[in-house]
Amino acid sequence: MNTATAPAYKRLASPAHLSRRIYSLVNLVEAVVPPLLAVLVLFVTALAGDPSLRSLDPAYFILALAVFSLSFPGCFHLNRPVRVMLRKTLIGWFFLATLLLLFAYGADYLDYFPRPVMLAWLSLTPLALVGVNTLARIVVPSVLALERNRRYAVIVGCNATSQRLAQSFADEPALGVNFLGYFDDRNGSRLQEDDRGRDRDKDLGSLGQLVAYAKANRVDQIYLALPIGEASRLHTLLDDLKDTTASIFFVPDMFVTDLIQGRVDSVGGTAIVAMCETPFKGINGVVKRLSDIVLASVILVLITPILLIVAIGVKLMSPGPAFFKQNRYGLDGREIVVYKFRSMTVTEDGDRHYTQVTRGDPRVPPFGALIRKGSLDELPQFINVLQGRMSIVGPRPHAIAVNEQYRKLIPGYMVRHKVRPGITGWAQVNGFRGGDDLEHMRGRSECDLEYLRNWSLGLDLRIILRTIILVFRDVRAF
Repeated sequence: MNTATAPAYKRLASPAHLSRRIYSLVNLVEAVVPPLLAVLVLFVTALAGDPSLRSLDPAYFILALAVFSLSFPGCFHLNRPVRVMLRKTLIGWFFLATLLLLFAYGADYLDYFPRPVMLAWLSLTPLALVGVNTLARIVVPSVLALERNRRYAVIVGCNATSQRLAQSFADEPALGVNFLGYFDDRNGSRLQEDDRGRDRDKDLGSLGQLVAYAKANRVDQIYLALPIGEASRLHTLLDDLKDTTASIFFVPDMFVTDLIQGRVDSVGGTAIVAMCETPFKGINGVVKRLSDIVLASVILVLITPILLIVAIGVKLMSPGPAFFKQNRYGLDGREIVVYKFRSMTVTEDGDRHYTQVTRGDPRVPPFGALIRKGSLDELPQFINVLQGRMSIVGPRPHAIAVNEQYRKLIPGYMVRHKVRPGITGWAQVNGFRGGDDLEHMRGRSECDLEYLRNWSLGLDLRIILRTIILVFRDVRAF
């Protein structure tokens, strides 16, 4: 059977550009509805708070403009699990509300709004946002599921990367993509050997049959998942596909799962692909640094009595300084000085060798064990944060001797130094808080790289909250 001309579905009379209009409309609704909903809840709560009010005070319209500007564009999080949608919606609103309250307090605008109205608005808006996001998860996929709104796609090349892409089409109906199948030049035996578990009914033919198939059928999207080494074949294929109206996308399969902040950029008009880059470029870096400065300043003010008590306790514990300095690797692998409370009878720098602390270690007096258990020995590092050497959240810095040992044993270990080291991190809240053996260090490194790939201000907040919970749990169990 000639798969190049045999249609996989009944061709539609409606033009292909209709689906593009639907997707543009969905994107517009997604961008506008959540900000408008926050404004609507504000107006409703203001009017409900005073039924005799005939018109709103101009201050409400100024607040509404600020809310819309800060929350635009909105997002339904359609392609995320429900728990992720809930978390991102609630944390996003928390940050927005906190920013507005801080601004209103600093500008002395709080008295312009009745407190009951503001409390009602701040409480009801996240519930309304969760509600509309939940409704969108039902309505949008149903609209996109209509035959006239579907987009039809094929993938060139059958490998692990293309199979993950095909699975995404199947798992995420909000994408609105009907996956028709693969085109690959390899014969059946090689496909069977290399790609176990693949749906054999999705084999549409060889690369030579692709163009005829795309012309004979409604193919809206073609994904090229050929290896980087097949550059000559890619050029030929792209030239042939210019005779079709399909959108064409390139899906690189080289190191695709190990990209750190991978993105497409340009330098002087030359296209480049970032494969390993810090997440804190541009505005993200400014946001990260400002949040560090604000939080570290507030925390240092709040914990000053604790710092004094711990410092006195350390001095009474054993002879030696209350604080000690340790050289560690910081941003871009440069050496930094890290401050800690002394929790042992010695002050090992860890430059050439480092002896891991064990349970019942004679170098750790009882008071030292207490402050280590509650991570109180790390509190002086908030000073490092203000100095710009560290961040509140990031990969934990290790002694230099430890770094030099494991950078030779764990691939990608030094990538964790693309950002400032942190007082706490994703690894610490996921069970890799202690231990310098290879298994723990490998798990810690994997968590750190995951943090770099997925950084957001909301993720930092989650890590801080989970760290506080873990510290209190450890102190209570001591």
